[in-house]
Amino acid sequence: MMTKTKSASFQAIDQNAGLICSVNDQVWAYAELSLLEVKSAKLYCEVLEGLGFHVQKGICGIKTAFSASFGSGAPMIGILAEYDALSGLSQQGGALFRNEIVPGGCGHGCGHNMLGAGALAAAIGIKHYLENAGSPGTVVLYGCPGEEGGAAKAFMAREGLWKQLDAALTWHPDDVNEIATGTCNSCIQKEYKFSGVSAHAAGDPHLGRSGLDAVELMNIGVQFLREHMPETGRVHYAITDAGGHSPNVVQPYAQVLYMVRDIQVSQTLALQARVDKIAQAAAMMTDTKLTVRFIDGCANTVPNFTLERLLHQNMEAVGAPKYTDEETAFAQALLGTVENKSDALPSFAAKQDAQIAQTIAEWTGNGQKPLNDFVVPYFSSRMHSFGSTDVGDVSWLTPTAQFRALTYPSNTPGHSWQNVSCGVSSIGHKGVLYAGKVLAASAIDLYEKPEILKAAAAEFAEKTADGYQCPIPPEAIPTAIGDAM
Repeated sequence: MMTKTKSASFQAIDQNAGLICSVNDQVWAYAELSLLEVKSAKLYCEVLEGLGFHVQKGICGIKTAFSASFGSGAPMIGILAEYDALSGLSQQGGALFRNEIVPGGCGHGCGHNMLGAGALAAAIGIKHYLENAGSPGTVVLYGCPGEEGGAAKAFMAREGLWKQLDAALTWHPDDVNEIATGTCNSCIQKEYKFSGVSAHAAGDPHLGRSGLDAVELMNIGVQFLREHMPETGRVHYAITDAGGHSPNVVQPYAQVLYMVRDIQVSQTLALQARVDKIAQAAAMMTDTKLTVRFIDGCANTVPNFTLERLLHQNMEAVGAPKYTDEETAFAQALLGTVENKSDALPSFAAKQDAQIAQTIAEWTGNGQKPLNDFVVPYFSSRMHSFGSTDVGDVSWLTPTAQFRALTYPSNTPGHSWQNVSCGVSSIGHKGVLYAGKVLAASAIDLYEKPEILKAAAAEFAEKTADGYQCPIPPEAIPTAIGDAM
């Protein structure tokens, strides 16, 4: 329900809307890859210090991570921010056609510029509440780099950071407003580099030892492994260095990046061990040297239905944004550029619940609405999805919940140039401010209603009784993908 304290918090967000959207747009323009978000992190730290937060930089040994706290005492509520981009998605903002700003450059195809800005909006609203509440409580905005490759939250979990929180809340840009429920895959990324001996491919090939042969043999071995994997497992790879462009040279080195997934960390580790053996065998077959570098890992998510219900109540109380005719026309036109557009109804819930599917079909004209300006009915689930997120590691150490908010037209594909185009649009800005208000309102409820936190803690204790298995080994150091081994 809406209260005077929540309304005052929203007013603080609205008064800072220009600043929030400016940060959003600047981070969008920086478009920095995972663990390389130097400008983005610096901007957040400067803005938060200017707003009166106590900022700590480089937390947990990660140079582009930070925390910004305000208040004192319990409850301590964490708000999670991300700000890394993706490679190959440079795109002009607000455009209805593919137009790279930097050829081959980076872009925010997953909307983390908006994710971070929405978290900033929430922190501003919560700070205003704490300044005027006259009761104890702390908000901490965590700058979490490297979600797309680096898993900073998991490295932070290894250090026990999240245990200090009473709850953690976050959101993610999407094409619909709904709770993000259920669990997902855990994940491990490793980089395999094979080093051999160069030789003339025609004159003396017998003297060469090919790193590229080793990569190809490893990949073939993994293809045969797929028949013998658990159904929930997933293995993906990318050849990141093929050793050169001259076919008449035996490539002395080559490099491949592997991502291995399954539900529990223990399952992923078991599957990863088999991939490691295949890599070792490929090195033996080609008489090359194998060097393996751990990149990152993350755990599956632990849903907290108590906090999910709270978020959903506030999603409905705040009310989904409304859109102008111009925004609707832009969304419709952008959808026209999508190849192989999905005809499925929007939302995860509609795929699982027949009644919700019927409701959304009525609201959208069977999925024809370009902007889903409504809140999907509440749906909770333990169902497993195949993606991964390092929010999972947070959820093993403190009660955690997240939601999705509309920033893109309906059924635009993830990690696409269309999403990058929306990242600095008025549609995106409305989603950022909406998300910030939902997060702020939910945090206010946690400060004012200790029974909700108590119920969330009890649910958390039951679901995490087996304990957290961190996928990050003790010796691993957060390193950007592509940095020298």
